[in-house]
Amino acid sequence: MKILTQEETKRICDKVIGYSHADECRVQISGSRQGNIRYARNSVSTAGLVENTQLTVSVAFGKRQGTASINEFDDKSLEKAVRRAEDVARLAPENPEFLPAIKQQDYKASATFSDASAAIDPEYRAEVAASSINACRKQGLVAAGFFVDNTGFATIANSNGVFGHQTYTDLDFTVTTRTEDGRGSGWATRAATDARRFNAREASEIAIEKALRSVEAKALEPGRYTVILEPAATSEIIGRMFGAFDARQADEGRSFLSKKGGGNRLGEKLFDEQVNVWADPWNPEVPVLPWDSASMLARHRTDVIKGGQIATLDYTRFWAAKQGQQAFGRHGNMIMAGGGKSTEELIANTKKGVLVTRTWYIRMVDPQSLLLTGLTRDGTFYIENGKIKHPIKNFRFNESPVSMLNNIEELGKPVVIGGDEVRFQMLIPPMKVRDFNFTSLSDAV
Repeated sequence: MKILTQEETKRICDKVIGYSHADECRVQISGSRQGNIRYARNSVSTAGLVENTQLTVSVAFGKRQGTASINEFDDKSLEKAVRRAEDVARLAPENPEFLPAIKQQDYKASATFSDASAAIDPEYRAEVAASSINACRKQGLVAAGFFVDNTGFATIANSNGVFGHQTYTDLDFTVTTRTEDGRGSGWATRAATDARRFNAREASEIAIEKALRSVEAKALEPGRYTVILEPAATSEIIGRMFGAFDARQADEGRSFLSKKGGGNRLGEKLFDEQVNVWADPWNPEVPVLPWDSASMLARHRTDVIKGGQIATLDYTRFWAAKQGQQAFGRHGNMIMAGGGKSTEELIANTKKGVLVTRTWYIRMVDPQSLLLTGLTRDGTFYIENGKIKHPIKNFRFNESPVSMLNNIEELGKPVVIGGDEVRFQMLIPPMKVRDFNFTSLSDAV
């Protein structure tokens, strides 16, 4: 698939907007080339390449909106898509929360593209799988993993002169290693924009070590423990909190940020003073597009939590207008400040505690307190006198990220966890927290 240039997409957008007879017209074009390789039981099972390009046009007559999508770009097909969107708009009911298309925005480019990632080919993907499989075979272990790389572009435009175009790359890798008898399991994940920051062998070695060390797990009585959560384990818990900063939900009493009696908790101190979180589309480790694709609004570097206080909430354009606030593009990443210590150094400073590699199967229990339930998996260990003493059986936990971020003892060095232009990206630290609530044992390995 050809990655369309800015000049090419600008011509297409201008043509589509020119075809429209509606009061306004919005256009989005996206294209991606996604390669992947999957392996299980030390053998590659699938490999492939998926290519796609799509144009979506949205028009409005007053407050009536219509949308159509197409993946053909000849003049006849483009005009047909516009007419289809207009037909839909004429039939649609009025949207009471409709707002006119935004005016021109200043989109400052972010470093979302890497030549090294764009150059990934089948040979590279095969080497990722081979390095992981061979390392596991040498240890008598069984490996399963998935590697995916993505090269694409995104374009937005509207009839008010808005236009943005940017290319991007990303890669994501997960690997699970098991002992042949299934009693030991290890896991690791890696993500990056730039392939030069990725090492499949290094990630696999971590999963291998955890698998070998997790055999002969002992049962530990459920209860409240000091816990060291690796970044991947942390992300599954606090990631759900980061997605709950919507101002409307808070104002309407549907959120942990709702204030009793009405309003929201903006400005209130809800967390330990060590908690500092912000969004920054230009961060070199987790760069994202400089606009929010849904609203086309420009993104900004924004403090979300500062010194434990709620610094900002997310406003849609409709809710911002209703509440007399200013709307900005929704965040594409979250960055949490930490310290300079590795997970190993956090372990060395722990007299007694539990190391958690991964949390999974997490479900919401209570949205008002953000109480979550989930399981540990793929390497849970008991720490004593600064060292891992032995593996322990996995737990079910009931915990809220709000409580967790009030019980911080120490933060480690932040690392990149998952994400692309669709999924949320995070740069977060391992963390040592007290009184983490394990409620029961789990049979998960």
